[in-house]
Amino acid sequence: MKKVLALLLAVAMVVCFTGCGEKKQEESNVIKLGGIGPLTGAYANYGLSVKQGAEIAVAEINAAGGINGKQIEFQMQDSQGDPEAAVSAYGKLIDWGMDVSIGTTLSGEMASVVKESAADDMFMISGSASADACLADSPNAFRICFYDSYQGIAAANYVKKNFPGEKVAVLYESDIDYSKGLYESFEKTCKEIGVEIVEVQSFLETATSYASQITKLVESKAKVIFIPFYAEQAAAFLAQAGNGTSSCAFGDDVFFFGADGLDGILGKVGGNTYTANNVLMLTPFAENSSDPAVQNFVKQYSAKYTEAVDQFAADGYDAVYVIKAAVEKAGSTAGSEVTKALLSLTHKGITGTMTWNADGNTNKDAMAIIYKDGVGTVFGE
Repeated sequence: MKKVLALLLAVAMVVCFTGCGEKKQEESNVIKLGGIGPLTGAYANYGLSVKQGAEIAVAEINAAGGINGKQIEFQMQDSQGDPEAAVSAYGKLIDWGMDVSIGTTLSGEMASVVKESAADDMFMISGSASADACLADSPNAFRICFYDSYQGIAAANYVKKNFPGEKVAVLYESDIDYSKGLYESFEKTCKEIGVEIVEVQSFLETATSYASQITKLVESKAKVIFIPFYAEQAAAFLAQAGNGTSSCAFGDDVFFFGADGLDGILGKVGGNTYTANNVLMLTPFAENSSDPAVQNFVKQYSAKYTEAVDQFAADGYDAVYVIKAAVEKAGSTAGSEVTKALLSLTHKGITGTMTWNADGNTNKDAMAIIYKDGVGTVFGE
């Protein structure tokens, strides 16, 4: 009887191993790419842009033969912008069999999942998680976008170069790390390079009125107002100031300068595109660039989606192509191997030519877009 049981157990083990082997072989014919971001809620425009940009890249790559001959399966989980929900979303993607990841859309989401991703040896490259420290818990976590303190530094230098001698004021969101971090690095750099900040005002995320801040900013007679916060709040602030109208509190010769959080502002002004007049946005992406790769992306995006193309979509697109290049060079999807490959790569994307540091940060050039009556062009052109 014992011999019979042993024989049956051995047969069962062979069947199991054979089945498991067949399943593993079947799964190896695809590369499962995951992403996390707000697809619903107040910040859905950012997550949807990343998702849609990534979808275009996935379709292009699959049509061209995939990654090392393997097709990409892409899944984006909705976090609603909540870090705790991002952890749950990451778990769902792991259960699905995720091989590599375009990370999360928002910085708080990224900070909540990178430690677990490190334990899983998961390679992640986010298009838009910009907080300085949000990659710190994983050696295999990277970003396409600029990190926050760099944006503040770059913005200060841009102001000095393009608005020499002009008075500068700041309005920032004091209870949001993104906004506070940009303000602090901007203010520090302005002191170092001799840019005069004549007024600093702040507000909380729950603010519905900016009347007192507008009064102080107008009284400062600043010609450049640094607004390092998100598009939804920026649209509300500019609308309350009457920007772009004959009754504008600031007049028509004041510039509002922000970073990547302003991306998508034209979709937040309720059709009154003049509300965004004289708004400058620090960015590595310009949809009206003459670069054929940029124009190809813009054409495809505009044909497929109703939303306007923005930097977040471009970052999502580039993130997928960076993963393709790094996985092909590594010959593996293991996080540590893909990381080694990435650190020796130079990648030309639609958001610039990029290299990476071991801390996860990218090196590439920035420019500024200025909006006028619903059209964004490179400032100075």
